[in-house]
Amino acid sequence: MFIYNLKINGSKVFKYFFTGIVVFIIVILIFVSIKLFMGAKNSKDVSSCMPQSDISVISTKNYTNVLKAVHENIDNYVGIKIQFTGYVYRVLDLTDTQFILARDMIISSDYQYVIVGFLCEYEHAQDFANNTWVELTGEITRGNYHGDMPIVKVTNIRTVDKPNEEYVYPPDDTYIPTNGVL
Repeated sequence: MFIYNLKINGSKVFKYFFTGIVVFIIVILIFVSIKLFMGAKNSKDVSSCMPQSDISVISTKNYTNVLKAVHENIDNYVGIKIQFTGYVYRVLDLTDTQFILARDMIISSDYQYVIVGFLCEYEHAQDFANNTWVELTGEITRGNYHGDMPIVKVTNIRTVDKPNEEYVYPPDDTYIPTNGVL
């Protein structure tokens, strides 16, 4: 029969444990710093969001990112000209010159969706029936609809066919808006 007597020095165990925790925290901080730096480095390449002309084209892929950025920082985007596609959607309290240029945003894996979009103003808005797919060009302005809100003043609008990619997806965490650039 063997008997082992194991003597543990409490102060040494604590020192090793504490040193291990400190090293672990340092490794995590280095990892997070590298991820932040690489994210910031990648965000400088905004060619997909940078307007190629004086009009920023909003695509299906960046639709909700732009929508979120404009709603959160209206002043940074006032005066920007945008072009995008959606369908005409109206709610009861809109005026005759207003409509929402909407898209359906998927919110779950079983294709449940909510309607999202920009409030638009156009003198001849009644010429376009609900659920009509249109492409419009307009300028972002500051307006009021149940509070402070960006409103797109339509300068050009035309009817288009329903796109192949009619759904949009929630904003992703990698989108970093830059002031006044979509």
